[in-house]
Amino acid sequence: MTAHPDDLAEQQPAALAAELLETLRTARPGGRMMLGLTGPPGAGKSSLARYLVREVERAAGAGTAAYVPMDGFHLSNAQLDRLGLRARKGSPPSFDVLGYAALLARLAADRFHDVYVPDFDRELDEPVAARHVVPPSTRLIVTEGNYLAADAPGWSQARAQLRELWYLETDDALRADRLVRRQLAGGRDSLGAQAWVESNDQPNGEYVKLSRSRCTRVVRVAELQREG
Repeated sequence: MTAHPDDLAEQQPAALAAELLETLRTARPGGRMMLGLTGPPGAGKSSLARYLVREVERAAGAGTAAYVPMDGFHLSNAQLDRLGLRARKGSPPSFDVLGYAALLARLAADRFHDVYVPDFDRELDEPVAARHVVPPSTRLIVTEGNYLAADAPGWSQARAQLRELWYLETDDALRADRLVRRQLAGGRDSLGAQAWVESNDQPNGEYVKLSRSRCTRVVRVAELQREG
């Protein structure tokens, strides 16, 4: 955890997936592991999470792993408008963190029922219910989001459910480019996209960086077609 970002060796996603598979093979039968991925906006969290789930399922069978995005707990635009938070969408108070923590606690405790999980739809720019499902057969849950290591009420409760929490280290310039392209894809013009990133995503990212030392591991991952 004390390594400087420039000293981190780039790791292949396939090696991380193989490491998780080995952990599952040596874990107690019937156990369930929850891995969290965090890092600033644009670090590649959702793409890595989806990749890890896909590779574990490919090797160990469908239903072995499940994806649980924190972004499913975005407040709706209607609630953001009510609270005056629309311009700070994606900041810590724009999430239902207690709902997210409660979901993780249920996933840790309930091994007998399907558990439905919300997601965030970038085209709608709204959360959507029950897009994902965690079946009883799931042994690995990969959850990801910006604030999993935040030392604040609600976020600390969510963090307590995670066996490991990895921080994704990604160059700021690369993240900024991804974030601008994300806003362009969402319908903003060039000036609007740049303004959103500078006024919202970048401050959120600086806040997330403060939580780096509270993670169990820092990883710099080789290129994926990243989403989060």
